[in-house]
Parts: sequence; structure tokens; C-alpha cells
Amino acid sequence: MNDTIIARDLTRMAPHSPRQRLDGFVIARRAIDKCRASVAGTLGEYHYDCPLDNMLFSFKGITGDQFKGAVQNSENYEDVGTWLQANGTLKTPAEIKIWSDEMEAGSPMKNPERRAGFIENCTKLGLKPEKSTTFDWLEADDRASFRPKTL
Repeated sequence: MNDTIIARDLTRMAPHSPRQRLDGFVIARRAIDKCRASVAGTLGEYHYDCPLDNMLFSFKGITGDQFKGAVQNSENYEDVGTWLQANGTLKTPAEIKIWSDEMEAGSPMKNPERRAGFIENCTKLGLKPEKSTTFDWLEADDRASFRPKTL
């Protein structure tokens, strides 16, 4: 089944969770959504080619511009997954799984330079920083950003 890329308006809805894997890669579906929104001018508060996206790009040995070209030339997520597999630094399924699992378990709590900001952001969202991952925080932030407004 091919999952057509829909140009998400990220001023109205969140991109995919960074956990949702594409050909085994975390972050990829989210990066595609942000890339398409960037091209369409509907990126809102999100950023394409940001440090999170660059973790994927660095792992694969590609640039944000190369990824953008692949996204613009693809109609569905699977086409981008195939492109990721074939371009940049070739990775085995085992290497992709190890990297994706490590990314999913990662937390700024382990980085002294980013710890204070992470604690502050998690606390605002009702998360326990010491038990939260980067992906937990991103998902909570997405939910908070698009929570229905009450009068």
C-alpha cells in the first residue's frame, strides 16, 4: 500500500510523530511533512532542516536539499523511503534499527548543555523530564499546540 504524501498545513495540524518509521527510519515521515509544508508556506512554528531532521540526514550522509528534492519528486512516503535506502551512506537493516532505537530512546537529560531547557519544556507540558525522551516531548508539544481551544 502506498501512503500518498498529503501537504499538511502545519499551522492547523501536527506532522507525523518522529516515532513513525519509514523503511525503518524514525524521523523520516515527520521530516517529509515539514519539508512539504515548508515548500507550501504552511510550516507554522515548525522548522525544516532542523537539528532533529539533521540527525536523520547525517546518519544517511545526505543534505536537507537532497532530501527536499526526493520529497518534491515523490508522490508517496514509500517512494521517499526507497530513495533514503538507495542514497547517501548505505545502511543495513540492522544499522537502521539500532540507530532508530537509539534515537527513540534519546533524551536531552543526558546532555548537560540541553538539560535545563528540556526540564523547563517538559515541566510546562506536564512531563517528568527524567523519564521522558525527546520524542515524548515532541509528541506532547504537538498535542498541546493543536489542542481544541475552549471558550
